[in-house]
Amino acid sequence: MPFLKSHTENAGPGEVFQAYPEVYRHWAAMGQALINGPSPLTPGEREMIQAFVAGLLGCQFAYVAHTAAAEARGIAPGTVQALVADVASAPVSDKLKPLLALVRKLVVAPTTVAQSDVDAVFAAGWDEAAHHSAVACTARMTFMSKIIHGHGFTPMSSERAKASAEHRAQVGYVALYPRLTKP
Repeated sequence: MPFLKSHTENAGPGEVFQAYPEVYRHWAAMGQALINGPSPLTPGEREMIQAFVAGLLGCQFAYVAHTAAAEARGIAPGTVQALVADVASAPVSDKLKPLLALVRKLVVAPTTVAQSDVDAVFAAGWDEAAHHSAVACTARMTFMSKIIHGHGFTPMSSERAKASAEHRAQVGYVALYPRLTKP
């Protein structure tokens, strides 16, 4: 149950976004550009990174939502769960593993990220734009977990998460929240 009386029982970040459109209009636009804009990573891979980060942070609301979003964008079911358990044995390409190892380290031990971690990303064939996309997706989900935990949002059902993910894939991040589309 959310902590604030103004939130509905099944509230999520969208209620916060719409309550403070002057702040979150920009945040939603950034999310739209980050996930659906140009990047060496596919939108599915970027959603997968967000779900992976949420799983590492123990943010069940975002984990359920973004795992469904990743799967709606073509990531195989079970992939995110496998990443959270162990990047090295997860069913992702060898090219993705150094990038996801960097994401994991950035979440669980951020002060230990070193040049060698980034060099491994480049050695796998990624460029600076891919590095930025992965770091920015990690940062976005870290921020979102604080919004979710700070408001006491509880995870949605897998059915609702799937429907929401399919809708998000069609309309993007900004159009999810009607109050954010008005200047």
